[in-house]
Amino acid sequence: MSGSRTRYFVEYRDDVRIDTVAEGQGDLIVVLPSANRASTDMDDFATLLAGQGFRVLRPQPRGMERTSAPLEGMTLRDLADDVAAVIEHEGAGPAIVLGHAYGNWIARMVAAAHPGAVRGVVLAAASCLAPPNWVVDCFRILVSPQATHDDRRDALRRAFFAPGHDPEIMVEGFHPALIGFYDAANRAIPKQVWWPAGSAPILDLQGALDPWRPADTRNEIRDALGDRVTIEVIAGLSHALMLEEPEPVAQAIRQWADDLDA
Repeated sequence: MSGSRTRYFVEYRDDVRIDTVAEGQGDLIVVLPSANRASTDMDDFATLLAGQGFRVLRPQPRGMERTSAPLEGMTLRDLADDVAAVIEHEGAGPAIVLGHAYGNWIARMVAAAHPGAVRGVVLAAASCLAPPNWVVDCFRILVSPQATHDDRRDALRRAFFAPGHDPEIMVEGFHPALIGFYDAANRAIPKQVWWPAGSAPILDLQGALDPWRPADTRNEIRDALGDRVTIEVIAGLSHALMLEEPEPVAQAIRQWADDLDA
């Protein structure tokens, strides 16, 4: 790893304190986790990004780890403001903002609301506009307080992990009590506000076996947003791509980031 891992708080306003994990030296990248999860299960991925020459920041979402911020009434704009505050605190922006699954909605909102803070956006495992009902049902199992360990493992196996990859790494760590707040945060902002990600360059990073992104939807985002979207499909991976095999994901991001300056 290039640069030791540190942890600190970023405070702004009088009621927001963002628990942030940082490591590495180089190009600034912010990594945002998927719905109802902290980013602490991305330790290996962050280490690989740091090794690729990135300064990696992982702000922990509201309600998770040691982050302290209001949940009632929060919106995607509030979550984007949290990320922008972390970038500003670092003093080395603009940053690439990577959002995994639900995190890609926040990443797009950061680009829309704070364009000067964003160099580019990585949509990691962004779902298609109309994902199959069965994968949505699997997600609801993952965030259900009634779900057992085996229930969650089976749902992850079906909807998040490709054959041959062990979903055990994600079975624990969901926050069912927070799902209502995060659903409401998304609904509070019209989709047309955040979906285009402002005018930022976009890497649409897809797992070839991701059921949230069937093959016939591969070009959905580029068809809508044009040539600023680069599509990268990684063979053998599904929705949890950076937890399944972080190396090719980190390499794809490094190559795209280098191309931004070409």
